[in-house]
Amino acid sequence: MAQVPFLSIVAPCHNEEEGLREFCRRAAAAAHSVAGDAFELILVDDGSSDRTWEIISDLAADVPQVLGVRLLRNHGHQLASTAGLSASRGERVLLIDADLQDPPELLLMMMPIMERGADVVYGQRTRRQGENWFKLASASLFYRALSKLASVTIPRDTGDFRLMRRRVVDILLAMPERDRFIRGMVSWIGGRQVALPYERDARFAGTTKYPLRKMINFALDAITSFSTTPLRISTWLGMMSAGVAIALLVYTFVRWLEGETVTGWSSIMAAVSAFSAIQLICIGIIGEYLGRLVQESKKRPMFMVETIVRGSEHAELSIAFSEMSASDRRTALDAAFASGEPRSQRSSRIG
Repeated sequence: MAQVPFLSIVAPCHNEEEGLREFCRRAAAAAHSVAGDAFELILVDDGSSDRTWEIISDLAADVPQVLGVRLLRNHGHQLASTAGLSASRGERVLLIDADLQDPPELLLMMMPIMERGADVVYGQRTRRQGENWFKLASASLFYRALSKLASVTIPRDTGDFRLMRRRVVDILLAMPERDRFIRGMVSWIGGRQVALPYERDARFAGTTKYPLRKMINFALDAITSFSTTPLRISTWLGMMSAGVAIALLVYTFVRWLEGETVTGWSSIMAAVSAFSAIQLICIGIIGEYLGRLVQESKKRPMFMVETIVRGSEHAELSIAFSEMSASDRRTALDAAFASGEPRSQRSSRIG
C-alpha cells in the first residue's frame, strides 16, 4: 500500500495551460514548507480543450507528488472539485483553484490555525483584484441574498478555497446530491470553522471560466440547495395576487354603484395584472425544485474519470468510483498503481 500523505492539495483545472506550471511550482513549494515530501498535488482536468492534460501529464512525470485526474467530459467546477477530493488521501486537504487568484502560500497561515483545533480554515476575501464593477456588484448581491435565504449560515465573500480535516472531507463526500454547492455543504457540516481574511489576486493568466450564464446557474444551485424560502415566497405572491384581485373587484363594484363603469376594464385588469405574471413566477420557482428532484432521482454517476496519471504510469478507475465509500476509493487508488506490469503499458491508449 502506498504511503498515505499528510497533506493533499486539490485543484480543478479547465483550460489552464498558461498558468498551470506556475501554479504547480508555487503550490508544491508551499506544501513542502509545511509537510516536507509527505504531500500530494491532485490536478483535475475538467474536460479542457487546450493542452491542460498534456501539461498535467508532464508535471506528473517530473514531480513525484503530482496525481493527474482526467474527467471524461466537462462536469463543471463543483463536480471537478468533488472528483479531486474523492482521489485525495491526506489528513489535511486544501481545495484551491489553479488560476492563482487564491495564493497557495496562504497554506502556511492556514495550517497553524488548524493545528490549534480548527476543523476548516476558509479564505474570506477582503478585496478582489482584477475584477470589473459588475462582477464585484453581482458577487456582493449574491452572497448577501444567500445569507438571508439559506437555512444554514454561509460566510459572506468566500469561495471554495479552504483547508479541511480528513473527517470533514469524508462527510462532504458522503453527501449524495449531484447539484453541489461545496462551500454551503461544508458550512452545513459544522465543527469549528475559522476565517482567514486575505486579498484575492488577479488571474495569473487566461480568462474567467464563470461567464454570466454560469454565474446565474451557480446562484440558482446555491439557493435551491440550501433554502426553501423561494417556495414560501411563491405562496405569499399567490396570496398577494388574490388580495389584488379582491381589491380590484371591490373597486369595480364601487364604481358600478356610482354609475361609472368601463366595459371590459375589470376583467382585463383582474386577469392580466393580478394573475398572469405571478402564476408564471410561482410555476418557475416550483419547476426549479422539481427539476433538481428529477436529476437526483436518476442516480447517474456524479462524475466519470477517464484516466489518472502518477509518474509515467496511467491507469483507469471503475465507473463506480464516484459512488464508492472512502475506504473503497483509497483501495481503488492503491490498486491502480500496484506493483507489477506498468499500468502505462496496459492503458497506453488513454491520455
